[in-house]
Amino acid sequence: MLTQSAVDSDSSKRSKTQSLSRITPNRLSGTMEFLGTLMSFPRNTEVYSEGEPADYFYKIVSGTVRTSKVRIDGRRQIGGFYLPGDIFGVEVGEEHAFSAEAISDCQLLLINRSRVMARAAREGAVARELWTLIGLELERAQDHILLLIKSAPERVASFLLEMAGPASEGNTIELPMTRQDIGEYLGLTIETVSRTFTHLEATAAIEVHSRQIVLRNRSALRRLNA
Repeated sequence: MLTQSAVDSDSSKRSKTQSLSRITPNRLSGTMEFLGTLMSFPRNTEVYSEGEPADYFYKIVSGTVRTSKVRIDGRRQIGGFYLPGDIFGVEVGEEHAFSAEAISDCQLLLINRSRVMARAAREGAVARELWTLIGLELERAQDHILLLIKSAPERVASFLLEMAGPASEGNTIELPMTRQDIGEYLGLTIETVSRTFTHLEATAAIEVHSRQIVLRNRSALRRLNA
């Protein structure tokens, strides 16, 4: 596990003029990117743990991250999946409410929270971006709560559309997460997830090739997601 002290040590060794692989942010203007340091996290590496000080925000340059919490009964609840361009680890409090793990090999831009707060106090653009981040995380949490009261087909359809994205090119998506991950995100058993995929394939809404999903009828999925 990489601790925050290890991150701080690594960050201090990096040049402030290091060239980063830039991507087009899918949600924000990217003002805060310039306060970040690029780091690599191998597959299945913990990025941070629940209860750890929330000293950084994290922007995904490549790879996929999941956030999760272990409940009192020992079961795991996945809070969200984050894809390239997404920012995660944004907390209202001083500690992380969930743990975060790299599902695949990841490159993450670590953005120091205290530096952002200091800039936000002086610069309106950074303050607005910070409030937008907080608002997006609250919206994501609310959407997830509403998702969990839907039927299994509605939950799976909503998940597939979320993974495809509103501006996705083409109809084929690669799911880096396992069926168990999907079930723990949607509040379903693995068996229910598999049966629902089979049902949606039988109705010609999707075509399943292991972790590759072809969206054959987005309109049918949107009707389920309505």
